[in-house]
Amino acid sequence: MDLNSAFLKKEIKKILVTGGSGFIGGHFVRRVLSSTNLKVYNLDKLNYASNEQSIERHLQSLGSEKASNYNLLKVDLYDKKDTYKSVYESSPDLIIHFAAESHVDKSIDTPDEFVNSNIIGTFNILEASRNYFLNLDKNKKNKFIFHHISTDEVFGSLGLTGKFSEKSPYQPSSPYSSSKAASDLLVNAWSKTYNLPVILTNCSNNYGPFQFPEKLIPLTIYKALNNDSIPIYGDGLNVRDWLFVEDHIDAILTALLRGKVGESYCIGGGKELTNKQLVRIICEKLDKIYPSKKKHSNLIKYVANRPGHDMRYAIDSQKIKNELGWEPKHDFEKGITKTIKWYIENISWIESISKKNKEFFLRQGL
Repeated sequence: MDLNSAFLKKEIKKILVTGGSGFIGGHFVRRVLSSTNLKVYNLDKLNYASNEQSIERHLQSLGSEKASNYNLLKVDLYDKKDTYKSVYESSPDLIIHFAAESHVDKSIDTPDEFVNSNIIGTFNILEASRNYFLNLDKNKKNKFIFHHISTDEVFGSLGLTGKFSEKSPYQPSSPYSSSKAASDLLVNAWSKTYNLPVILTNCSNNYGPFQFPEKLIPLTIYKALNNDSIPIYGDGLNVRDWLFVEDHIDAILTALLRGKVGESYCIGGGKELTNKQLVRIICEKLDKIYPSKKKHSNLIKYVANRPGHDMRYAIDSQKIKNELGWEPKHDFEKGITKTIKWYIENISWIESISKKNKEFFLRQGL
């Protein structure tokens, strides 16, 4: 897909991205800056998991003309006044809402942060978008979209069979997934009640370069490289569906450019693994890429399970595949190898984070 031509055809010139300094949002921002001439406004509060440096380095590689298309707006969505101001000043043709607190363990410890960010923050950006949309001329109204990025965790936990789809009921288990479910419901309500043009996507577990090392894959890699114990919750048989982040970006762009307003699309990688299987795969690959005196799998230990730990996630992506023509390009073997090698080559990045956020490296389990 020629992104620049596709956006030009739709007369899209400016986009506002919330949470564009996060893991998935950052990949989206870098892709758009590289592949289009769009003006990109990144509304981000720059919290502990933000990585604005990766965007700054990317801008340096693009040259001054493309770099001038990027604008950082340091704003917390919890701040209603600044959120409204950012929407009106950026005057976007599209809004892509990534911003969210996303770590389940952290949501158990500090649920208020997740309510403030994921529920009230989403309410504020929705209201700002609604008021902005009402004042647009007919041409801009016809092309405006509010795209909400969500998770499969809102659907709760699956048994041994079946997959989540756009028709799955919402049954969240954790403060994190409950706050994301609430944000989804708000988005759908603003679509139905106020006719705000929205698209909603729910994705499975993402992985890839630049993921903050509180998450399972980068933290496993980091602990293995440092010869630290790798704690796995419970029996390690909890199953997740893994999606390479660049494939997720492809799906988001596909939904933006080809999707139907008012629809939701489920995005999965189609690779189900138990946590135990995943950690062992990482250890086996590290044995070959970064050998140690002992097998890295010897570092694995099992610890008490966390509260409300969902047993299995899996996504049926047939709707977005059949209707919009998207499917993942990376098989898991290539994606995880690329990811492991990136973290080895950028170990100093994780070490700098570990000095500032020691609590994430002392977690009880993965």
